[in-house]
Amino acid sequence: MRYRFLLSIILFALSVVSAAADAPSRMVYNINDDWRFYHSEQLDNSNVDYISLPHTWQAELGSYGNGSSMANYTRTLSIPQEWMGNRLFLRFEGVQSVARVFVNGAYVGGHKGGFTAFALEITNNVRFGTDNYIRVIVGNAVRSDVLPVSTDMDLTAGIFRDVELVVATRNMISMEHYGSEGVFVVQKSVSKEIVTGFVRSYISMQPHSHLDLAVRIIGPDGYEIVNSTTRVSKLDDEGCVDVPFEIHDPQLWSPYSPALYRVEVSLSDGKHSDAVAVETGFRVVSLNNANDLCVNGKAVAVRGVNLPHDRMGYGMATDDIFLAEDYATMLDMGATALRSLSGPHSSELYDWCDRDGLMAWIDMPFTRSEAAFSDICYYPVEEFHDNGREQLAEIIAQNYNHPSVVMWGLFSLVWQHGDSVISYVKELNDLAHKIDPTRLTVGCSNTDGEINFITDIAVLRQNVGWQRGQADDVAVWCRQLASKREWRTAHFGVCYGEEGAMEHKAERITRAQRGTRYLPARRQTYMHERYHTIIDSMGNFCGVWLNNMFDYASARRPYSLNRSGLVEYDHRTKKDAYYLYRAVWNEAMPTLHIADGEWHQRTDTLQQFTVFSSVGAPTLLVNGDSVTLRCTSRGIYHADSVVIRGRATVEAVDSTGAHRHKVDIRCGSMVD
Repeated sequence: MRYRFLLSIILFALSVVSAAADAPSRMVYNINDDWRFYHSEQLDNSNVDYISLPHTWQAELGSYGNGSSMANYTRTLSIPQEWMGNRLFLRFEGVQSVARVFVNGAYVGGHKGGFTAFALEITNNVRFGTDNYIRVIVGNAVRSDVLPVSTDMDLTAGIFRDVELVVATRNMISMEHYGSEGVFVVQKSVSKEIVTGFVRSYISMQPHSHLDLAVRIIGPDGYEIVNSTTRVSKLDDEGCVDVPFEIHDPQLWSPYSPALYRVEVSLSDGKHSDAVAVETGFRVVSLNNANDLCVNGKAVAVRGVNLPHDRMGYGMATDDIFLAEDYATMLDMGATALRSLSGPHSSELYDWCDRDGLMAWIDMPFTRSEAAFSDICYYPVEEFHDNGREQLAEIIAQNYNHPSVVMWGLFSLVWQHGDSVISYVKELNDLAHKIDPTRLTVGCSNTDGEINFITDIAVLRQNVGWQRGQADDVAVWCRQLASKREWRTAHFGVCYGEEGAMEHKAERITRAQRGTRYLPARRQTYMHERYHTIIDSMGNFCGVWLNNMFDYASARRPYSLNRSGLVEYDHRTKKDAYYLYRAVWNEAMPTLHIADGEWHQRTDTLQQFTVFSSVGAPTLLVNGDSVTLRCTSRGIYHADSVVIRGRATVEAVDSTGAHRHKVDIRCGSMVD
């Protein structure tokens, strides 16, 4: 017994030593605090601001292109002597839009593009055992070699996402493959019987090293499915290692059942190790002959919203708390999909989509402002082409493992006059399919021609009835689309929505005028109501995308805002159109809402009322008297020619009395 006890102590000690020697050595430190900021045109840096990240110096409303276009972020970093022998990196989640990074006065690298992450190795530039000086010079001027060169959104300048210091081993999973995690779970074939594929790991390896690469895959139920170790002595030209896997009887990811697998990759030389873990899901995204978007062969309802990047008072420098609020608002309205305008949002957003089954479309920043028709959005020069290719590759690499991302957006409303964009869009389409053959490509178009037939899906931006014609003309457009031979075998969706301000009231609904400062929300609600009713009944679209979920800052618009959101710029005040879609999209939550409830003082004594309801046909009461409501479409009810003189309480009540919405109005004379 004594010898067994001593042996057990020895074995335990050896196991502790072994575990300690082979413990993951990567350490990640958030360094958002203790930065100093000053504008580049300052003659000296004595007048600095002490700030924390995320940060933008253009958070004020309507600041795009105004004020300073270049600024400095500096801080000191204490690097312990004990880190000698490790590799050190700075990782930036997002800098808008051009960054140049210096360590102790030496240039270590830069990045062009505001929406994607990048990592820079600083090992050879730091001094161990003392403080080190970090400087990031950020530029936000519009330039012809950094996309986007035209946009409706204010791209507020600064380090607007997190920054991390990463301490890693000499042999490591690379952080420098297009700013990604360096691990890609590649699916080759997916069925309900079996999933086959490989885990591709990009390795940064010292010469003459011999490494063990271990891959574990843990299923949604928490049980280990795959455990494989590969000996690595040399790498291929791309610096990667592929480890094949098979998963029998898989749980596939879908909007209805978002099953996620955990994939752990570790790299060891026997003394030190590095490890990266990612979550992913397996699914097949396709289009059928009926123009449906399908996941695993099953048609899914795509009820999408365009999601901008900024918020009142913060610009683009919002944190994940605000992003979580926006995400909850989209879920509450009943959206099943979102579109990240002009570039990806923070990766946490797609983590939530993975978990909940929302589908995501991520744009690359090849876009044109609708509000500035003289803008040039495309330069036929190699610097422009190279930056577009680079940003597209970064977007795909950094979001590759998210099963919720079902399509890559290649362009949005690009101008087709002047130099042709066709060959470049074709090149981007081929590049996207080469990097990632498992997903669809999409373009958002508001013009005719060949550009609509390059990507897998063309989402058609439509706004008839806003500045010309009537809103019901969208029915004519739908019929024309169905009759055109070239569209019969094409795959297409629709995007629509226009501006409305809750503080603007209107007795009559009239068409908008270009550049108008009069944007009554009542007109916006009417357009959405007619578009939804017609497209829902006669449109044959693979998806509907609302433009937009939230108002956003746009110096090119009246009031320096794009007011097309269903929610105002504060991201909390919901417009009537929001409740329209909540009533018809979100079947799980009760909605009963009287439109124009904020319009308390009205001139006409003859009124119309619109009620949005998901709880069945409501009763409308005016000062306690019942008023006839007619159903014009699912979830939409109208009362016409209601005579009101003076004050009135208008109340909508469902059949059970459990749900009510009441508004107080006054019609006619302003005098009691």
